[in-house]
Amino acid sequence: MTTPSPSPGALAGIKVLDLSRVLAGPWCTQLLADLGADVVKVERPGAGDDTRHWGPPFLKDADGNDTRQAAYYTACNRNKRSVTIDMATPEGQALIRQMAQQADVVVENFKVGGLKQYGLDHESLRTLNPRLIYCSITGFGQDGPYAERAGYDLMVQAMTGLMDITGRADGEPGGGPQRVGVAVIDLFTGLYASNAILAALHVRDNAATGTGQGQHIDMALLDVGMAVLANQAAGYLATGVAPVRQGNTHPSLAPYQDFPTLDGSMLLAIGNDGQFQRFCAAAGQGAWAQDPRFATNTLRVQHRADLIPAMQAVTRTRTTADWIALLEDKAVPCGPINTVAQAFDDAQVKARGLAVTLPRWPQGEAADGVQHITGVASPLRLSATPPVLRNAPPALGQHTQEVLRELGLDAQRIAQLQAQGVV
Repeated sequence: MTTPSPSPGALAGIKVLDLSRVLAGPWCTQLLADLGADVVKVERPGAGDDTRHWGPPFLKDADGNDTRQAAYYTACNRNKRSVTIDMATPEGQALIRQMAQQADVVVENFKVGGLKQYGLDHESLRTLNPRLIYCSITGFGQDGPYAERAGYDLMVQAMTGLMDITGRADGEPGGGPQRVGVAVIDLFTGLYASNAILAALHVRDNAATGTGQGQHIDMALLDVGMAVLANQAAGYLATGVAPVRQGNTHPSLAPYQDFPTLDGSMLLAIGNDGQFQRFCAAAGQGAWAQDPRFATNTLRVQHRADLIPAMQAVTRTRTTADWIALLEDKAVPCGPINTVAQAFDDAQVKARGLAVTLPRWPQGEAADGVQHITGVASPLRLSATPPVLRNAPPALGQHTQEVLRELGLDAQRIAQLQAQGVV
């Protein structure tokens, strides 16, 4: 029987010119690449994306020794082709403009106006390719009093109030504002940007209503940071009362937090009265479900100070594994609080194939000795056009000659550009 060839991906045929670096832009373009788009990443000759050097941790060579390649870069650059072009040179600018003429999408995250001096801004490229969808990712957007400021994830977490509602209350041990454990604003911005790009492609190409024209997408970390405040922002806008830090508890649900166990801790996420009643029955505390202080979620939130200590005294009597075994068949959301290592060792994570090892490039050609890279699989599961993880994150400039040949340059011209330091 012949094994069917893998799907080319939902975005097969879409060409993306990636002028972004670090995280928000590359996260966006990796998602497009996973879905089948041909993403060409332009990097600085000799240096590349900043995150190639953001270590430790570093990738290991075949002997288990640290290389000079940071692991950070691999999180958001698989399935791409890397070319090195010095956009500060006229020749480099001309190459990028030529690439933009053949592209469907450009993604960049330079400061506002930063690419205009090179003739690579939206207005300049739109005249060459009216179908081009040009996505700009900045800290604060294309207008407003902060438009020209540089923006970073941590800064935006602080400015939007996200840090102020993350962490334990001031009066508790370890109290004070905390950043989220990953650069969540960058990641959300990449996701929002990819959604906007897909919408713009649909508007351009839809058979019934398509315009045939590209457009400019203005993505700002600040805007995204405010948007992902979600229910916390909705609560403030409805009442005028700013939310406060409350550790792992939930402002609108109880019990919905971590609890101590005999050998550590666990997470209970009880979201309705039925779940609470089933928990009480399983824990041998049926009286709690009948207590007028705890009969509804709203009452449990109001009487949290009475309920939680009583529950903590009971949860300490069993191990985490015992609690999970007791509750998992009773539709009571309960689980361990894993380390990252424990998470990757989890049976469900393994069953879903969420750690994927990809070959770097042909064995023996890896100058840094890294032949395979393991990363997290795409969480998108499309039945007909699933993401195809084709290639590991590329070496710096790995595809420069290949891409330049596609532009029509011969070997002599490529060698000349290399001698001049343009590529």
